[in-house]
Amino acid sequence: MILGEGSRTAGTAATLDDLFRRAGVRHPDAIALADPPNRAKFTDGAPRTLSFAQADRAIAAFAAKLRGLGLQTDTVVAIQLPNTVESVVAFLGVLRAGMIAAPVPLLWRRQDMVTALGHIGAKAIVTSSRIGATAHAEIATQTAVELFPIRHVCGFGPNLPDGIVPLDDVFAFGSADVSAPHTRLGPAAAHIAAITFGLDAGGCMPVARSHVELVAAGLETFLETGAALETSQLSTIPIGSFAGIALTVLPWLLSGGTLHLHHGFDPDAFAAQCGALGCGTVILPAAAITAISEVGLLTNPKQTIVALWRTPERLTTAKPWEGPSPLVDVTSFGEIGLVAARRGENRLPTPIPHGVVDSSRRAPAAPIVIETTRSDAGTLALRGRMVPAQSFPPAAERGQALRVSPNAGYVDTGFACSIDRHARTLIVTAPPPGIAAIGGYCFPLNDVDELVGQTDPDATIIALPDADLGQRFAGSAADRADLLAKLKARGVNPLISEAFQPRGRSEAA
Repeated sequence: MILGEGSRTAGTAATLDDLFRRAGVRHPDAIALADPPNRAKFTDGAPRTLSFAQADRAIAAFAAKLRGLGLQTDTVVAIQLPNTVESVVAFLGVLRAGMIAAPVPLLWRRQDMVTALGHIGAKAIVTSSRIGATAHAEIATQTAVELFPIRHVCGFGPNLPDGIVPLDDVFAFGSADVSAPHTRLGPAAAHIAAITFGLDAGGCMPVARSHVELVAAGLETFLETGAALETSQLSTIPIGSFAGIALTVLPWLLSGGTLHLHHGFDPDAFAAQCGALGCGTVILPAAAITAISEVGLLTNPKQTIVALWRTPERLTTAKPWEGPSPLVDVTSFGEIGLVAARRGENRLPTPIPHGVVDSSRRAPAAPIVIETTRSDAGTLALRGRMVPAQSFPPAAERGQALRVSPNAGYVDTGFACSIDRHARTLIVTAPPPGIAAIGGYCFPLNDVDELVGQTDPDATIIALPDADLGQRFAGSAADRADLLAKLKARGVNPLISEAFQPRGRSEAA
């Protein structure tokens, strides 16, 4: 499926698979992917380490597996996997098979899965037997029962439910690439590679992403870090969102180094991985960086730290960075786009430029991938090669108008902002209205109220500020245990249901 704006492909003709193959040709025996050393704590199987040649064979075998199921070119395949080698192999395997990857957030349960995958017509789900204490293979099976178009559920790990296609054999490195060739019209990089899921006050907003847009998003961070070829990175950001793909997968593909993956947060495992990384890039949620630094886990001055801000309005309250490493702030505006900026001598975040986002630290020939402006409504809008051209399916309308609606090339993020015309900078002042943002997850407040009210008319739930997550839900009910059980039975996101259980017993943690 191709995006119609031909100019978006200028100068960026490579697909993600092209970038992977180029890195593999340079150093086929170099380590490409490495699992967290504490993998057994959150999912099944021993930690994997793959060279580029081994990863290439696994990707090819995964693509062949999908083709062998009878799935056709441009089929949408949902992926819900922990931050392990399998997630990257599956993502690139879907693309090599000529299909469209739809990575979904890890805390989504049946309700979110049914809503989102029903919008996009997904025909397969790839998951694992468990992530933590949650049986994700069971969730995928329940989702498939409710969505007729989903014909296949595939899973990594042991003890999969009946009917799930096992995937662990893609790592049997003697297997050959038997995937059928696929043909498409037009430039390969202009085709849709992935669907990511945004959200506004009206609900779920699937967004189509071409290879061009994803590569441009990766370039924004890669150029700002100044990373050289073969630079390795350690990422704690799963690929279940646009920011996750842009910060975890793309800089790795652009550099051709080793991608070390970290799931959740385990200080011992993280310390071991930082030590093994040597010189490289460490990617973390911005809210966690100060605490991680204060306990002495970010002490290598030769490592560059990338801080992902999912709540851009909090950027102006950031404290000066006191660590020895260079720090790059990446401000994410939902599924619309992101802006990267290295901190200067004052160690404070660099203000968001008004206009072309460019940097003297980048090479003179570096492409311009993002521009900003303040809309007539007082909100920040973005345009450039990373900004999506359309929702998914293409031209589909949700309500009165397209949720992703370009205006003179700009797409409104919904974040309120002010402008400093003298300094030509923008300051984000508030998130989109009617939305609760908890970590990397967003919820329409009206929908949450309605959901809780349907389950227990006397219960209440509110969004409160949270120093680490941005916000959190707090709820009250006459019988909290009963309401919690009912919400879980409905397949509700645990960030909602856990508002009705004592803190410290968190499934989401």
